[in-house]
Amino acid sequence: MIRRSLLLINIDQRISCFTVGSEGVNCLVILPSRSRLYAGYVKRQALYACSTCTPKGGEAAGVCLACSYKCHEGHDLFELYTKRNFRCDCGNRKFTELQCKLSPDKDEVNSLNKYSHNFFGVYCTCSRPYPDPDDQVEDEMIQCVVCEDWLHGRHLGCVVPDCVELQEMICESCMNKNPFLWTYAAHLAVPGAPVQENEERGGESSTNLSNREGLVDDVIEPSCKRSREEAEPTCRLKELQEIGQKRIQSGAVFWPSGWRAKLCSCNTCQERLCEAGLSFLLDESDTVLAYEKKGKNNEQKQEGHDPLMSALDNLNRVQQLEIIHGYNDMKTELKDFLQRFATEGKVSFTLVMTFDLLS
Repeated sequence: MIRRSLLLINIDQRISCFTVGSEGVNCLVILPSRSRLYAGYVKRQALYACSTCTPKGGEAAGVCLACSYKCHEGHDLFELYTKRNFRCDCGNRKFTELQCKLSPDKDEVNSLNKYSHNFFGVYCTCSRPYPDPDDQVEDEMIQCVVCEDWLHGRHLGCVVPDCVELQEMICESCMNKNPFLWTYAAHLAVPGAPVQENEERGGESSTNLSNREGLVDDVIEPSCKRSREEAEPTCRLKELQEIGQKRIQSGAVFWPSGWRAKLCSCNTCQERLCEAGLSFLLDESDTVLAYEKKGKNNEQKQEGHDPLMSALDNLNRVQQLEIIHGYNDMKTELKDFLQRFATEGKVSFTLVMTFDLLS
């Protein structure tokens, strides 16, 4: 049985991945000549882990959305939502008794893929499954944007803020592995943890204090508000460190929308991020929110060329309403029909594509 996503992705969203052409829905690239080429590492894509093919105790492996339908129909799949910079493992050395039906010739191993205990169906620092049959406490799961593990809200070591779906979270473990992030957290993160002031600031004059506060504004506000008299770009991180404002270094940290644009991108900081494997933090299109927005935009563009909607333009208002209601009723009935198969993990590739054509 396919285990439901941590964000409860429903069948409409999964099928939408086929129809909107989102990046990474397939481990193949369709060339203009209609030939197929095995795709490389995809910037972000929906992934699944198959415990039928790679049981616990074996090597971790992930498969793309298309392979989950075409090659692993009826298998026990763990839905991982999305991961970054991943290449589909289906049919490679890790799958000793299975050959990928979409791309039989694959590299033996994808050395740049990153794996975690999520690929064996357990999550969080408690290493429990989700949903957990032994856990009676209702709790949401939140994904760390660095390690991409999912953690229970009660295991984050902090209060979960409101509107968390519009924010990003970095778990305490990842923060401690990259201590410079705590400096950013004191100035850019969602308020929650008490902030400690630099003791030396107690003796500063009001003029100096005002200048310091102006420096914070320069760092946090968009670059267009920075002084044009600067001959060379300065290091924002160094400026923040000199201010001396600190945050208690405990618990996960939540970051508001747009926080990545406020990180320093000087050469030194870029090298630091690269060495830590965090270069993606400077890429705002890396966020899950951006990924979902791209999918919705692509879907809307496709809907704009829907032949049914084009035909409606030639009908009067009453006829349009009758057809729309009939179409929606048919779509609902068909979706309910396929939902039963999805719950049992038996949605075949043929059924998916049939729904694609009808919807």
